[in-house]
Amino acid sequence: MCRNCGALVGAGERACTMCDARVGATAPITASATGGARAPRYDRETMRFARAILTRPVTFTFIFLFANIFLYLLMYLSGGANGEVLLAYGAKRNDLIRDVGEWWRLVAPVFLHVQVPGLGPMHLLVNMYGLWQLGPYVERLYGSAKFVFFWIVTGIAGFIASYYSVQPGMEANAIGRFLFKSYDVAGAGASGALFGLVGVLIVFGLKFRHELPEGFRRAFGAGMLPMVAINIFIGYLGRGLIDNAGHMGGLAAGMLLALFVGYKRPGERGPVAIVWHAAQIALLLLVVASFFQVWRHFDAQPPSLDNAAQRLFSGRGGAADVTAYINALNAGQGAFFAALKGDVEAAERAAAQLDGVPALDKQADQLRAELKQLLLRARDLAPITKKGRVTRKEQQQVQQLLADFQAWNERSDQWVKTDGRNYGIFVQEDAPEQK
Repeated sequence: MCRNCGALVGAGERACTMCDARVGATAPITASATGGARAPRYDRETMRFARAILTRPVTFTFIFLFANIFLYLLMYLSGGANGEVLLAYGAKRNDLIRDVGEWWRLVAPVFLHVQVPGLGPMHLLVNMYGLWQLGPYVERLYGSAKFVFFWIVTGIAGFIASYYSVQPGMEANAIGRFLFKSYDVAGAGASGALFGLVGVLIVFGLKFRHELPEGFRRAFGAGMLPMVAINIFIGYLGRGLIDNAGHMGGLAAGMLLALFVGYKRPGERGPVAIVWHAAQIALLLLVVASFFQVWRHFDAQPPSLDNAAQRLFSGRGGAADVTAYINALNAGQGAFFAALKGDVEAAERAAAQLDGVPALDKQADQLRAELKQLLLRARDLAPITKKGRVTRKEQQQVQQLLADFQAWNERSDQWVKTDGRNYGIFVQEDAPEQK
């Protein structure tokens, strides 16, 4: 054992690897003592800080990992973590929050993940890897109670930001296209909470930079900025598929919270923070209450091994998925014209049906989302068209909507001709006239 710092020293070692002290002495080893080769020097304060931090438990990091994986498996056993199943388990969708009052759809999605077409559980794996990497740092620095507070609050903040990002007409510039979207789709994932942890570590490193050891100053604070920049770039490339508003909302919430929340320094003793433990319990009860509401309103198939086997052997774009997709598109086109005649309920039913079908591929999902937006525009114009007499401006709005619908039809036909055959879909040609 080193007499200088107390670290264990291996047999045959001439110097302590922690503090460079010569074995059996208190003076650090020099270059001359090693024949001119200087032994590697370690920052003693960094090692002391690291040992103190690494001994703290990371209980809730593992609990949240298990909860996310468990819920994903339940959705898979219910038929797949997308479409109607994803909604049944509590995914965020604006109209259900706004019009029906299903508030738990801002909480439950923090623990849900989407089954990406063609990529399976990649969404879950990427986010859980992020939690595995970042969660222990935050939980060890701040303690379990504050970690739970950060994770749940920043996750909810991300979905609130996502809720308000549905702003048709805001995609006029690069920033607008990055943050806003003109239509809403079911959303889920822990990405907002992960960005929240990144925000916490950025502020932590800057706020306590004068008292942190050198190694930790390099890891946190400004050291996290390249990660943020890379993820923003990826988000810009994947806009439309990646909820950038949710990510930025979680990041901003994490940075804001970390400005006011202190951390317990290594070796520091103090009274038990009852307020933080109360906040931890309250937020965990909020999560439990949210999934209780999910259970009360659950309207999908219950988890079953038979469902998993069907998904496994049907593969991507299985027959059931393709049939549901085509039926939803057909119903949407019929409801579009019904809405222009004043049938508002038909448009709303068709829009809900479109939300419940799985995506076959990126372009197919884009077509589905565009048709839903056309349906909602037709619904909003229904009172105008129903009254019979319209103004010139109102007539122009209807004509523009019809032109947009025609353009959508052309894109839909093109997709069927190029990619539809992959799913057994073909354009029905008119039969030739009999001469």
